[in-house]
Amino acid sequence: MLKGITIGQHYPGDSLLHNLEPRIKIAIITAYIVSLFLMQGPVGYLAMMVITLAAVFIGQLPLRLLLRGLRPLFFIIGFTLVLHILFTKGGTVWLQLGRFTIESQGVLTGSLMAWRLMLLVMTTSLLTLTTSPIALTDAIEGLLNPLKRIGVPAHELAMMMTIALRFIPTLLEEAEKIMRAQMARGADFESGSVLKRARAMIPLLVPLFISAFRRADDLALAMEARCYRGGEGRTRMKVVLIRLGDWISLASFIGLMVVLVWLGI
Repeated sequence: MLKGITIGQHYPGDSLLHNLEPRIKIAIITAYIVSLFLMQGPVGYLAMMVITLAAVFIGQLPLRLLLRGLRPLFFIIGFTLVLHILFTKGGTVWLQLGRFTIESQGVLTGSLMAWRLMLLVMTTSLLTLTTSPIALTDAIEGLLNPLKRIGVPAHELAMMMTIALRFIPTLLEEAEKIMRAQMARGADFESGSVLKRARAMIPLLVPLFISAFRRADDLALAMEARCYRGGEGRTRMKVVLIRLGDWISLASFIGLMVVLVWLGI
């Protein structure tokens, strides 16, 4: 399960999606997410799925990498689907299970919610897979720069968000190492009920927190050794500018989303 996390990982490449300006990518993904929540039926979700698969093709990313990122969410997706099937009413009654009924509207709503969760995870993973941590930090800082006028530390916030995102796969890898070490000493994480397996995960927390604090301390020392003093007076060796092609990509995508939402599909 831990190996399935793709958010926070970077897949190097030289595709059109990799070369798209990071701020434009964030704006496009934001427009995608907003449009996804405005979709009304399966045709709209199918269109969004086609757009996601097209982005995977343009980004020259292996589809199995994104599908693997869905594995840790199978429980949440399945739980959401079951809740809607049992408690959302409307349409034709398909099956009677004691006090519960399975109706067509519940199946449709649950399926769409599960579909929405999968598309959200796949699309947000595209951002980190096609954008390096440094470029992502600069993009977030650039979007937060207007807030500096009211005292918001844009650079520090962007740095913290990117470091947190970047260390997700690192901490998960560390948790897997600790789990294997405890399994070699007789710990059992795979048998028993869900509650028992959850309790078995508790001994992982202490060594994982110690490891996280140690990594944070090492990172702080490394940044201090390189004379890092925050964003005040900080310059960049490479200044990334938004090109005409980036603006055209953003305008085209927003136009497509507006059309899909306006059609109400």
